[in-house]
Amino acid sequence: MDDLSRYSVIERSRAGCAVEIRALRPDDRDRLLTAVDHTSAHSLYLRFFGPRRHFTDKEITFFLNVDFTSHVALVAVTEQDGEPVIAGGARYLVTQPGQAEVAFTVIDPFQGQGIGGLLTRHLISIARGKGLTELIAHVLADNGPMLKLFERCGLPLHKKRDAEAIHVTLQLT
Repeated sequence: MDDLSRYSVIERSRAGCAVEIRALRPDDRDRLLTAVDHTSAHSLYLRFFGPRRHFTDKEITFFLNVDFTSHVALVAVTEQDGEPVIAGGARYLVTQPGQAEVAFTVIDPFQGQGIGGLLTRHLISIARGKGLTELIAHVLADNGPMLKLFERCGLPLHKKRDAEAIHVTLQLT
């Protein structure tokens, strides 16, 4: 795991399809924008806590330019009609020493295939390898699939609810 920008592992979805879990690269721009186009307004709302359809150039640059130290991003790539497509993504941003905030998105046509779990497992492994001790996430209360994903990941979990979201803390050690 010395050069995370080259991270790549082949996995299988629940449907048996090959899924490459790999580092997000700057040349993924078009695939990333296509993935956003194939994500429902509801899924984008759950991920970004508000209506969202498009991103500014500055936001796209932020999403694509990760340093794999304090900002790590993975994508799940599979084939659709013989072409590689991004089926989901996961990232973490270090917020303080030992702690990072995580976020996940699985594109609607690929939901329910275990891709979120694959991304979670790899992101946790990377975070541990980097010496992180906890991952935090802010999840809307009606985002049941994301909450279940965290509950099933096998890590000690603490949840705290406020008016806007459920704050989840996963203990890595």
